[in-house]
Amino acid sequence: MNSFTAEDFKNGQILLFDKPLEWTSFQVVNKVRWLIRKNCGIKKIKVGHAGTLDPLATGLLIICTGKFTKKIQELQGQEKEYTGTFTLGATTPSYDLETEIDNTFPTEHLSAEKLQQATEQFKGDIEQFPPVFSALKKDGKRLYEYARKGEEVKINSRTVNISSFELTNIDLPNVDFKVSCSKGTYIRSLAHDFGKAVESGAHLSALRRTKIGDFNVENAFTIDTFIETLPERKQKD
Repeated sequence: MNSFTAEDFKNGQILLFDKPLEWTSFQVVNKVRWLIRKNCGIKKIKVGHAGTLDPLATGLLIICTGKFTKKIQELQGQEKEYTGTFTLGATTPSYDLETEIDNTFPTEHLSAEKLQQATEQFKGDIEQFPPVFSALKKDGKRLYEYARKGEEVKINSRTVNISSFELTNIDLPNVDFKVSCSKGTYIRSLAHDFGKAVESGAHLSALRRTKIGDFNVENAFTIDTFIETLPERKQKD
């Protein structure tokens, strides 16, 4: 495995990481920045990510260093692919496992055919409401700040594009899926809306980002494998 130098990071690198479960995207960025500074003897280095992943999601996180932080906006705009699991028959306020179940619904009427048919209405351009438990800002505050205080807040829908949406395994109440979608799509909202569409409820119980544009999580570092590419670690081996 090739070793990076301080100059490599300053000139700019696009680094792919497989974000661990329960880490925030900023924790990964901060860890990578700290490792680069420590192992390369750099006092200051720009490091940023190209698209947040929720703490309860794993998978592809693109991190840019040095001069390549200017590419972040361009990278963020690319199509993304996710795999994961919807759990039917129950909803949560956050549309995922961050909050407790607030309502339960029947699932006896659900068939594989009905579930597969429901995917069709979510393909192409669709209107979607972001979850109230999200980091979007309204009047200078994050939406989750309002939600955690139990304050009502009006959220506008947004147009997103879902180019493909397939169910890869049905084992009720769990349904595994694969989705390719535009920037700004909330898979948690897709789970919630899918539950409504099949006359039940649903929440997102697992999520993994597998692709961003042509970048694939199969080519991503873990924190440990990234450390192996750094100069100080290399000299000790």
